[in-house]
Amino acid sequence: MSIVTITTGFYGKGQEVAEKVASRLDYRCISRETLLHASDGLNLPVLRAFLSFRKGPSDIELTSAEKEKYIAGVQLLLLSDYQKDNVVHHGMAGHFIVRGVEHGLKVLIMQDIEDRMRSCMEQEGLSRKDALIYLKERDHPLIEWGFHLYGIHPWDSDLYDLAIHLKRISVDAAVDMICRTVALDVFQTTPGSQRHVDDLLLAARAKWEIRDINPYADVSAHDGSLTVRAVLDGASGTSVEERDRLTEEIQAAVTKIPGVTEVRIDAALYPIRDMVEEGTP
Repeated sequence: MSIVTITTGFYGKGQEVAEKVASRLDYRCISRETLLHASDGLNLPVLRAFLSFRKGPSDIELTSAEKEKYIAGVQLLLLSDYQKDNVVHHGMAGHFIVRGVEHGLKVLIMQDIEDRMRSCMEQEGLSRKDALIYLKERDHPLIEWGFHLYGIHPWDSDLYDLAIHLKRISVDAAVDMICRTVALDVFQTTPGSQRHVDDLLLAARAKWEIRDINPYADVSAHDGSLTVRAVLDGASGTSVEERDRLTEEIQAAVTKIPGVTEVRIDAALYPIRDMVEEGTP
């Protein structure tokens, strides 16, 4: 029982690998389309465009608060699926979200740019030169998002447990390597590792519930106990009444979430600029 995330560049073979791994393991296979289908009740009208990653964080037509809302929505959708376990996800965000989850196997599928260019040329009908330009244009926003959210290149090998280069290794051999690796004891779900995912999901649910109250808040959870670090611009001039009001709103929003047993709110109201410099967790 494990979570497998498979990441690759555009026009790589990540989807093919993921689907074969899921079939071999009898796991569910989720992708962007799965998230879009599950997002119907979240009121995220431009989620498809957001998840296409065609634009970086500085170019997408969303305010900073709206970006936080969409990021919170994606985290909630993914963790809701990850909590069920026995899942293979191919996409661009999964390996970040399961960092620190012991039963999460994070896989990077690498290919030479020439191989990706050939796939792009075949699928898009482009010349070799145009295919190279197109790939660079598609990769750049992904790299920007990686640095914006986590301060690291999204394909940095340090983020992964297993990196496979599809040059001398075939797709089927890669599938076999992944299936053998995920069968190791170290990647099996334990009560402790499952509680970790439960905590992440509870924090994601709380973050979603306060998305319009305090979109920049940092939320964490441990065994039903929530800690909310409220964030508001211009903290130094915020009145005690304003802090009390915000605390009450957050308290009312998160206490209704199933599984919440305690709520701690740090209403020091850290300036937004500090949180932006730290990066969104």
